[in-house]
Amino acid sequence: MTGTRQGTGSNGMRGRWAGTLDRLAVLRAARARPATGFASHPEPRTIGSFARGRQLIAGNFLFAGYLIEGPGLKIWDLPMPDPSFEEELQGCTWLDDLAAVGDRAARERAQDWVFDWIARYGAGKGPGWTPELTGRRLIRMINHALLILNGRDRAASELFFRALSQQTLFLARRWHSAAPGLPRFEALTGLIYAGLALSGMDRLAGPAEEALARDCASQIDATGGIATRNPEELLEVFTLLIWAADALTAAGRTPAEAHLAAIARIAPTLRALRHADGGLARFHGGGRGAEGRLDTALGASGARTPARPGLAMGFARLHAGRTTLILDAAAPPQGEASANAHASTLAFELTSGRRPLIVNCGSGRLFGPEWARAGRATDSHSTLAIEGYSSSRLGPERRFGTATRTRLDETPREVWMRPESDPTRHALFGHDGYVPTHGLTHVRELELSPDGRTLRGEDTLGAMTTADRKRFDTVFEREGMRGIAFQVRFHLHPDVDAALDMGGWAVSMALKSGEIWVFRFDAPVDLSLAPSVYLEKGRLRPRATQQIVLSGRLYDHAVQIGWTLAKAQDTPAAIRDTVADAPIDL
Repeated sequence: MTGTRQGTGSNGMRGRWAGTLDRLAVLRAARARPATGFASHPEPRTIGSFARGRQLIAGNFLFAGYLIEGPGLKIWDLPMPDPSFEEELQGCTWLDDLAAVGDRAARERAQDWVFDWIARYGAGKGPGWTPELTGRRLIRMINHALLILNGRDRAASELFFRALSQQTLFLARRWHSAAPGLPRFEALTGLIYAGLALSGMDRLAGPAEEALARDCASQIDATGGIATRNPEELLEVFTLLIWAADALTAAGRTPAEAHLAAIARIAPTLRALRHADGGLARFHGGGRGAEGRLDTALGASGARTPARPGLAMGFARLHAGRTTLILDAAAPPQGEASANAHASTLAFELTSGRRPLIVNCGSGRLFGPEWARAGRATDSHSTLAIEGYSSSRLGPERRFGTATRTRLDETPREVWMRPESDPTRHALFGHDGYVPTHGLTHVRELELSPDGRTLRGEDTLGAMTTADRKRFDTVFEREGMRGIAFQVRFHLHPDVDAALDMGGWAVSMALKSGEIWVFRFDAPVDLSLAPSVYLEKGRLRPRATQQIVLSGRLYDHAVQIGWTLAKAQDTPAAIRDTVADAPIDL
């Protein structure tokens, strides 16, 4: 989750103007009469990490991919290596981690850092005064108010409630300037939370509730998806909507029909985007989600609707036995929603029980701009790519608020799915992302066996129309008759132990569960096992892993590459008896 507010305009003009209005709103809020206490106190629902909390107490600060060791330093005295680092601090989600520890040292850190924030930034200074960051921070400060105020005197309590009031009044004036989607949901949820919790602020909750309902109707589509097509971001939105609904219910109010309907639409979509191991599919900048958060949110929602057949937010889910496969079967996000989108069309991930096998590299945003760009390329996904090209192309860098983002400017015009004999196990997919550059269409057919032990795939790269063949011939002649080089990649999870087998004609893969999978192919291509990386949150550097690569050249108007991924040895019985095959279906 990022705190960067998206904006447009030359040289960030809109961002600077919004920042000026934010400061004026802060000054106006500071002159208003503050709340003196809680009218009601929502039950804390934010979940932190005990391990991260212990690291914070020890002086190890890991935010936005940067680790700063500062034993004895206050969190606001740290050097700020990047705006994203400072924004994570300003969101105060670290309060969740300290609360997860909950001992005296954690309480002292929480109190010192919160009151130090009030002293330094409470007057409207610093980068934390944007609607989305303020909403995020308010929720944490209210959730952990008992931890923050424990043992403090009346003067400190008055100072704390003044800071909460100022942030609430700021949100009431500036929530509408947050970008549609997750940033605005954060701002409005924070405003509802604070309006209901603080004495004398209940008048602000009604308009915020109405605005949230409007955004639920306009920003959550009919299939329960969002514009960014980021599964982890959808989980964040889902969680915020549940928190807001629970706060309204606890205060004796009934959430709006559009609000509850959005929760009901999102739940089955998230179920469809969940692998057998409980983690989300990692597409378009999203990760697997914090451990247990998805199941917690689904349980709290009360929505029991199972995953619907067909596409879920543009993703196809095949499943059989203990195997799940999730594939990107729609066009990438467009416009501002594509600022973190990936060229992942027709890429898939596959999980066997609780063990991921085939993955995508993931988002490299936390590891710097070069990794961010590399993670978005088609080569970083488990699909076919023409050498030197991605199925979607990045445009020029543009200013989005305080940060620079790069949209996807050229994307496939047509992406399609055709269910075959059994839609849950067999489907045909295609996209025309390489037609503008080479006149070539990629078609992928996948079929899972009824027991989930075998995946059969066929990738076709071909010029489908007369115009496409003319385009191909032009590119082919330009290449000097060397053919069009392409690769089909299958990135492996770091826990998979892979080795070439059968004299280089197959790859054997051992999972930690004891399962053995074997990859084979039937096409005029070369097989290799090459280095790869696995990019994930909470780590200082990418994890080394491997990828299976089928390399070939196209000399005619079409080529077909057949391959199979089959389980040669099942999980040993002793392990199956002690480890559940799949999470509870909430």
